[in-house]
Amino acid sequence: MGLGAMILTDREIQIALECSQIKIAPVPDVSAFSSTSVDLTLGDKAAVWQAESGITLHPGRSGYSYGNIKKFQSLVNIQEIELKPQAFILAWTREEVDLPQNSRIAARVEGKSSMARIGIGVHCTAPTIHAGFRGPIQLEIFNFGPHCIGLDPGMRICQLILEQTFGTPSKGYAGMFLDQKAS
Repeated sequence: MGLGAMILTDREIQIALECSQIKIAPVPDVSAFSSTSVDLTLGDKAAVWQAESGITLHPGRSGYSYGNIKKFQSLVNIQEIELKPQAFILAWTREEVDLPQNSRIAARVEGKSSMARIGIGVHCTAPTIHAGFRGPIQLEIFNFGPHCIGLDPGMRICQLILEQTFGTPSKGYAGMFLDQKAS
């Protein structure tokens, strides 16, 4: 039986940053670190879905791609958003994260309890940040709560949990969200 992934502590995260095993730009200040994570902040843009009646998305069918459905989204400034109950947006972290493939580090993006306690989830089902990923992290933000929530650029929105992998992957992340930007 092999060893599982090991979560980096604040000390190991800071050492990994100093040795460029991971890169986060801009570098978070010391107050962003907790014992086993580092807080990331909300960028200034979000993609808002424009519902169109009669449209059904079929992600399992040939020809479907995320690029094809972007026509149903509008890019807006975060400050213009009042996230209503049951509303969903896509947003990005202000920080760009780089997990070099040979660093033996992957990560998970998780919500913050301060956001969860008012009903905000920051990822639906996709917390994994693969080795080889670089760019801002796209967040799937949903308001499960009963109140409208104002979002502000620069607010702490999620936490990054970094894990040392058991080995170096032969294939780094090369998916459609590599180097993603709000566009």
